[in-house]
Parts: sequence; structure tokens; C-alpha cells
Amino acid sequence: MAECARKALSLLEAARSRYESLQISDDVFGESGDDSSDNLFYSTSGESDSDHYIAEAGEEEQNQQNQPHQHPQRRAEKESGHSGPPGSLSHSQAEEEGWTETLQDVTVPPYKDTYGPAQKMPDSASALDFFQLFVPDNCIQNMVTQTNMYAKKFQERFGSDEGWCPVTAQEMKAFLGFVISTSVHRCESVLSIWSSGFFSNRSIALKMSQSRFEKILKYFHIVAFRPSQGSNQGLYKIQPFLDSLQQSFSCTFRPSQTQVLHEPLIDEDPVFITTCTERELRKRKKRKFSLWVRQCTSTGFICQISVHLKEGQGIDALSALKNKPQLHSLVAKQLCQNISGKNTIIFTGPSITNLSLFTEFSKQDIFCCGLLSTRKSDCTGLPQSMLVCTSTSAQRGQSRVMMKGGMSLISWYNKGHFRFLTNAYSPTKQGMIIKRKSGEIPCPLAVEAFAAHLSYICKYDDKYSKYFIFHKPNKTWQQVFWLSISIAINNAYILYKMSDAYSAKRYSRAQFGERLVRELLDLDDCSPTQ
Repeated sequence: MAECARKALSLLEAARSRYESLQISDDVFGESGDDSSDNLFYSTSGESDSDHYIAEAGEEEQNQQNQPHQHPQRRAEKESGHSGPPGSLSHSQAEEEGWTETLQDVTVPPYKDTYGPAQKMPDSASALDFFQLFVPDNCIQNMVTQTNMYAKKFQERFGSDEGWCPVTAQEMKAFLGFVISTSVHRCESVLSIWSSGFFSNRSIALKMSQSRFEKILKYFHIVAFRPSQGSNQGLYKIQPFLDSLQQSFSCTFRPSQTQVLHEPLIDEDPVFITTCTERELRKRKKRKFSLWVRQCTSTGFICQISVHLKEGQGIDALSALKNKPQLHSLVAKQLCQNISGKNTIIFTGPSITNLSLFTEFSKQDIFCCGLLSTRKSDCTGLPQSMLVCTSTSAQRGQSRVMMKGGMSLISWYNKGHFRFLTNAYSPTKQGMIIKRKSGEIPCPLAVEAFAAHLSYICKYDDKYSKYFIFHKPNKTWQQVFWLSISIAINNAYILYKMSDAYSAKRYSRAQFGERLVRELLDLDDCSPTQ
């Protein structure tokens, strides 16, 4: 028993050492207190919820192996020499294009940017001070102006509202505080604050009457009227706020060299998803927008967001690009437009990973490492021999690599073939996947780096979910607004953890969120509930 414990401890220490060597914070910016979430090691096992990218690729591999009877059309393609994914290259074509099994060392130049907060906050800085780095007073005043303008025009058209009076900046802050409180107290409806039920909160309900809150909610706007220019843009009611938020993200924080492009967990709190019934899930309306982010893998700071409508017309609608392979490449280019020339390393999922995009990024000194899927990825220009399953059995940890210039295509076996495309890590360098039960599994360094960084981001979603705003408006622009507010609070907490203010008062995520709510409501006692 003692020997097993010593072996487990040695694996843990080895994992921690490799984790730190890959420039991952290892929960340095995680939690403190009761809601702490350890991130001591990572795994690529299918049992881990955080490894959804790799698990998905494994399922794809198993599906291929469990289909002995091929479709007649696929069988005909195989017999004619076109058995790989669309756009992939035959053996002779791959040789002509420069793909070879002769490997060469690849070195990424040093990072050309500093890393960390762009400005020093005093140790007396409050939660509201950090939040207002992203949502300053002038932004709140604009909400006041636009809301009052919309209320006036609405009443001119549909009749006066006797219970309405123009909203003030102090009321707007309180309004934001009430809605944000749904993330802190996990209540489904913001109106439950004034109820007599389980989610009632008399300590903050006295700050504003329910009827006044409902009036502000009725008329709340960021942009009251459609602008004359660009009137076809479906996100015009939220775009100025998104632009302001994006600028503040860039001005307040400089991310580390390693970053990831992905769609964050934004629909629901993970606890709710695991406990609700199938009927409750069906009743939930599907989002009409998609959101991608560029996120720092060392801290979890969300550096840039990209929002697109799934329906409708205009340049921000996905319908114009539906079922076209360039969709996710376009999103990736938008997210990376401000990091060229810095030698940044970007990790991507299967929907973004493709040779053409990675080649274009390399010309901008952006290096990439992405997981490939023969079903979801654009495999144009890649050798078929690396993408199809062979009849010969492979041993766990066995890998095969082909190169074209500085680009490596890796096929690694771990209860299924996993394929990676990268120019950020040398194919000649070996890494190690460390698992609780199986111990050490050899792999190329790119595979270890991908598993580590993506695992950190996926597990980080559990922490980020503490700031999910549960208020669910029907209007799409309001859904985007409250989601972006959740992201802003998340980033505010990260800056707080990296500042001197955290040394003065070590608030956990939950305590920081509660403190922010009380400060927005301008309550006399801003100390969080213990």
C-alpha cells in the first residue's frame, strides 16, 4: 500500500514538473478557499470531461474501426486510390508536394512581447475598480442615455408609461448588480430576488423595488436606434459595447506566448446540465449566435472575442458561410489579427486546424498546434497515408511523423489514432503523457503540449462558470451582452489575483463576485458573506 502511494506521488511530482515546463500556471490563478479546484496533472483519457477534443477524436477512430462494411461509394473511392478525406494527397502526390518522413529539428523564436497586466493596480483597489477597467463609468453613462432615449421613443409611439422616470447612472449600476447577482447566487430568475422563495435576497432587494427594476429591464438598451450606416448588421445594438470591451481587454493585459482558440462553455452552469432532466434541456431555447475566444493558456484571461449570428443577413451572420470550410478559418483570422509578428503559439481544435491556415499564420510569425479530425477538419494538402487507419496494429504511445518544411503531421496511437498538425514543436523531441492509472505514455512533444494546454483551458471552464449570469433574456443582443459581462468579470478576477490587492484581501471567485455585486449596489457593508 505504501509502495503504491509512493508511486502515485512520484507520478504527481513528475506531472507537475512537466506541467510547469510547458509554461502552464498549474492553478496559480485558480481558487483560494473552499471552492478551490486543483489542476495538478492532465490526462488524455476518455474518462476526463475536460479532454473533449481528444475524446471526440478517439470516438471517430473507434467508429472507423467498428465499420467493417464500407459504403459502396467509399469502397469504390478506395479501389480507385481516393480513400482519404476530401482534398488529401495520394502517396505520389504527397512526395511531389514535399512531404517526407525525414525529420528535422524545429525551433520557435523567443516571444516578442511582455506578459502580464499592463497597469499596476493599488492594494486598495476594489472589485468594482477591476470590473470598471472593462465597463467604465462612461460606458455605463452611455447605457443610461440610450435607455432613456429608447424609453422616450417607445412611449411616444405606444403611449406614456406613468410608472416610468429617466434612469440614473447610480440606478444603472444597481441594475447591473442585480443581474450579476444571479451568477453569484445561482438563481434562474433575477426577479426571484424579491420573492419569498429559496432564492430571495432581502439584503439587496431593499436597494430597488421590483417594479422599478422591471421598468429598467423593459427599456434597457446599449444602442437605442439603428444607425444609418451599416444598418444591415444584426448585432448593431451591441457592437459598440463589444468594440469597447475588446479594446479594454487589449489595453489591460498582455497574454503569454501560448494561447488557444476555442468556443468556451457558455450555455449553462455544468452543475445544472448534469442534474436537469432531458425534458428541461429540450425546453431551453437554442442560442442564435456563436462565440469564439482567444484565451491565454497560462492564466485563463480571455484576450479577444468574436461573435457571429447563426441566422439572418449581414456580414455578422453565419448563414453566408454555412457549410463552407472557410468559416472557422475566418473566425481564427479575426481572433489573431492583433498578434502577428510576436511568435505566439496558438492551439486549435479540429474545426480550425488546416494546412492552409497554419501556413498563412506562419508567414505572420504565428505558430500553431492543432488536433486533426478526418470528419471535421479541412484535410486539403495532407498525405492520405497519415489520415487513414492501417490494418497493422499499433502499440500504445507509438507515433509516426511526416514533414513538409517546418510543418509536422503527427499520427499518435493511444487506444486509437490521434492526429496533430504543428509547426510550433519539433518532431524530434519527445514528451510524456502522465496518467493516474497507466503511468507514463511516450508521445511527441507537440502531443503533450496540446493535451496540457487544452486540458487546462477545459478545466478552467469550471472556474469561469462561477460567473455565468443566469438571467436568460429572449433578445439575442441581450444574451450576447450578459455573456460578455460574464467574461469581463472573469477577466477582472484574474487581474485581481495578479495584483497587490489580492495580497491584502484574498477573495475567492465567489467572494469576489459577491463583493462586486454589493459595490455596484452601493451597499454600506461591502464585505462578502463568509
